[in-house]
Amino acid sequence: MQFDDGCFVIAEIGVNHNGSLDLARELIDASAEAGADAVKFQTFFAADLVTESARKADYQSRNTGDEGSQHAMLASLELGESDFGDLMAHCAERSIHFLSTPFGFRAADLLERIGVDAFKVSSGDLTYHQLLAHLAQKGKPIILSTGMGTMAEIEVALEVIDRAGPAPVSLLHCVSDYPAAPDTCNLTAMATMEAAFGRPVGWSDHTVGSAVGFAAAALGARIIEKHITLDVTMDGPDHAASMEPAAFGDFVAGIRAISAALGNGIKRPGAAELRTAEVARRSLIAARDLHAGEVIGADDLAILRPGTGLPPAMFTTVVGCRLGRSVSTGEPLTIEDLHG
Repeated sequence: MQFDDGCFVIAEIGVNHNGSLDLARELIDASAEAGADAVKFQTFFAADLVTESARKADYQSRNTGDEGSQHAMLASLELGESDFGDLMAHCAERSIHFLSTPFGFRAADLLERIGVDAFKVSSGDLTYHQLLAHLAQKGKPIILSTGMGTMAEIEVALEVIDRAGPAPVSLLHCVSDYPAAPDTCNLTAMATMEAAFGRPVGWSDHTVGSAVGFAAAALGARIIEKHITLDVTMDGPDHAASMEPAAFGDFVAGIRAISAALGNGIKRPGAAELRTAEVARRSLIAARDLHAGEVIGADDLAILRPGTGLPPAMFTTVVGCRLGRSVSTGEPLTIEDLHG
């Protein structure tokens, strides 16, 4: 699995399956049909992740409509250990990569056992160095989200991974709000992170709509992750900041087009442009019938389309040359005409 060739698009299912294996499979199908490269789940056990008294995040309270227990909410969204192997097999059937975010050692070991290609680390665990080291020791690629993080925290996290690894690391710039307002996204931080750390950098998109994701792709994001749901009005903490399948398909298509449009940075005409140049550019044209052996004067030349002859930039070079053959009025001059 490569994260540095073009733009790798991850459909973030997360907990939008609402604890239902059937809904999880439907979301895999929708992601595959939308053209995503991978789906991503969250692998956690509420008892290993949060105390029973921990409050919900503000966005979780807002999106679920109550301020109840984070523990109770997460427990209702857990999938069984065997479910992840089933989902990975379903991904293989649909030719889409399976990824998941482990929220602890037990979850990480479970994902390793079923053979995941890479680990995604939540922004919330950027400073959980023990988990980072545990993942790095497994030697698989790590996608590290950096929401809420400072440059210093990212630097330390990478040092922890590098010491425990080796494990290739990609970084995702992220704003940990759901949904995130466009004016909070600071997408140019991607370039700052890439310059500072020399790792592939992408964008974990929590905004509504496509615009910010498209902007990230245009800025060269190597990975773009966005939540997918079957219905944004469903109950759950992340549906409101997610994209429905038809829109997600348009989102992926847009990213593919933008990524292709970025090209390789070398300024040169493409094959289509070379064909256009023949009709859009001008040539040195015989302004009258010219005969073999004549010396070409300035008044003997016109500068007209098509661009199949000598370019106008050669005007002063051609004036004073002797023709090697006769040229009719309106005929473009070529370099061969100047010999003899």
